[in-house]
Amino acid sequence: MTRNLLTLASALALLATPAAADTLKIGMITTLSGPGAGLGIDIRDGFALAVEHAGGKLGGQDTQVIEADDQQKPDVAVGLANRMVERDRVQVVTGVVWSNLALAMLPTLAGGQTFFISPNAGPSQLAGAQCNPYFFNAAYQNDQIHEAVGKHVQDEGFKKVYLMAPNYPAGKDGLAGFKRYYKGAVAGEVYTQVGQLDYAAELAQLKAAAPDAVYVFYPGGMGINFIKQYEQAGLKGAVPLFGPGFSFDQDILAAVGESALGVKNSAQWSPDLDNAANKKFVADFKAKYGRIPSMYAAQGYDTALLIDTAVKAVGGNLKDKDKLRAALASAKLQSLRGEVAFNTNHYPIHNIYLREVVKGADGAVTNKTIATVFTNHADAYVKDCPMK
Repeated sequence: MTRNLLTLASALALLATPAAADTLKIGMITTLSGPGAGLGIDIRDGFALAVEHAGGKLGGQDTQVIEADDQQKPDVAVGLANRMVERDRVQVVTGVVWSNLALAMLPTLAGGQTFFISPNAGPSQLAGAQCNPYFFNAAYQNDQIHEAVGKHVQDEGFKKVYLMAPNYPAGKDGLAGFKRYYKGAVAGEVYTQVGQLDYAAELAQLKAAAPDAVYVFYPGGMGINFIKQYEQAGLKGAVPLFGPGFSFDQDILAAVGESALGVKNSAQWSPDLDNAANKKFVADFKAKYGRIPSMYAAQGYDTALLIDTAVKAVGGNLKDKDKLRAALASAKLQSLRGEVAFNTNHYPIHNIYLREVVKGADGAVTNKTIATVFTNHADAYVKDCPMK
């Protein structure tokens, strides 16, 4: 009898322990296998470094990160989102790379009143008419990055540009963003299969179109193969190549090396941005993981900073979802790219930079910031968002 009473007392004590209720549980659903794995790994590692910098306590709360591989498949991502809501009872889900996965996951997460903070995917639908109180983006709206190169190419006087992207929501957003600021002729607009790795047929069509510049959006393994094949086809140096940072960032440069030298691309972040937080991040990331961080790693880090900022603002009260939402929406995020504010659609207002692929002093191929294209740049879809 005494033993049973002690067991019951121990169980009641555990239930009453405030630490269990105060634990911040975060679902990290990202791509950790297949050709897009480098992107998800970088997001995960950047996020983990931010948690480490915070002493394991985002917002002052004990933080548990539950990691899962979405395999770049919408059905797998939706199943994982359901598991995170129903079984794991997370307060926040993050990690998603791909816009089609984000669109597929949102009904499950919003239905479960679980905050979905994207460290990458920023589809136009969720910035405009389908904006959602439970969805935030800590990185960018898809079009924004492409708009900057569209403006640069227009300003440089190119008259006939060939466009290529994968056939999924971010690909379509990307080329729409480019064309929002580029007003010249479009020599071709080609959408290829997601995950396609052989571009021989498309490069032959591109050559035949005789453009005076090419703009491509190919992240991950798609970008690695396209850049190599562009050079093999004899186009490097003959037809200027442009793209967003996703296609010429560190995850790709490590694989293509000098094939990308001289290419101008756009991003909201770069490893050479001159602020103390970014310098520490780049140095610590290189020391911990043995590689230069990519945009995706920086976005993972910034996502953790946003969660940290909001949870601190509500004093660790994770149960009052309205207060937590208000804290996320009103955050003046001191990110790796400087201060970032959030628009009424929960997307960032921030600077977009032009970068050039160069060889650094240590011989590594990386990006150098050469201009600020947009300052405090808002996305084009916020006017369609019913949240005010």
